[in-house]
Amino acid sequence: MVLRAPAPAKLNLYLHVVGRRDDGYHLLDSLVAFADLHDTIEARPADGLSLELAGPFGDRLRDEADNLVLRAARALAEAAGRRPDAAIRLIKRLPVAGGIGGGSADAAAVLRLLSRFWDIALPRDKMDLLALTLGADVPVCLAGRAAYIGGVGEKLDAVPRLPRCHLVLANPLLPLSTPQVFRAREGEFGQVARFAEAPADAAALAGMLESRTNDLTAAAIACLPRIADGLAALRGTEACLMARMSGSGATCFGLYADAAAARRAASALRKDLPDWWVAPSRLLDDTTKLEAAAD
Repeated sequence: MVLRAPAPAKLNLYLHVVGRRDDGYHLLDSLVAFADLHDTIEARPADGLSLELAGPFGDRLRDEADNLVLRAARALAEAAGRRPDAAIRLIKRLPVAGGIGGGSADAAAVLRLLSRFWDIALPRDKMDLLALTLGADVPVCLAGRAAYIGGVGEKLDAVPRLPRCHLVLANPLLPLSTPQVFRAREGEFGQVARFAEAPADAAALAGMLESRTNDLTAAAIACLPRIADGLAALRGTEACLMARMSGSGATCFGLYADAAAARRAASALRKDLPDWWVAPSRLLDDTTKLEAAAD
């Protein structure tokens, strides 16, 4: 028996840093959605817990002393009062430390997958709390739907329906530390900037997002100047509606109205940024179809 679950890339369509708690954690207001690019988690019966790494970016995780996937599996088993026995395989297709929630998405996929694999049904509030202990992005990745996030990532609120949009993701294949970026951030805190109306199409969504920002962009560029090259290259592609950095970087994305425009942009970017990871994709406000396809 083998079960599989996707771990889709998370995108911060905007990200405002709105405050800071006494313990040093920053408070956020962000619109999060997902791309149809994803890692894959597999689980098989085993005597004990193990992790196999595969995929184009699997080797980049081999030196980790304690992978977040294993931490998520052990935490779920402990919460359910059972042994953590499963052979897990992570097919890593998303860049590591790229601001698209790769590790968080993997951890969330493990929680979903092993809940089925081990026949565990934790109450939703307990599962959400467990997700938060693994990382600030894990709760929204576990929910698997577009959401406004608040607090340090634990507060999720519904968003208006997002229109059909297409994307190009670009990453310089250079990891960027989230704590480093937050330490480099300067200036005043931003404001909550949620919108209630559903954008009619990709152009309308881009228009709404243009009046919002990613407040970590300047800090990320100071830490890794190549991010500015990626944003400029995306903005220079034909039919790009907007370009932005996701999370704390280094992945940038462009928004396009249709798949053909995104494919053309990706082809142009591969020439302009030959040493970058570049991938066309589609914006998702609900990842359940990916989940169904994995089965």
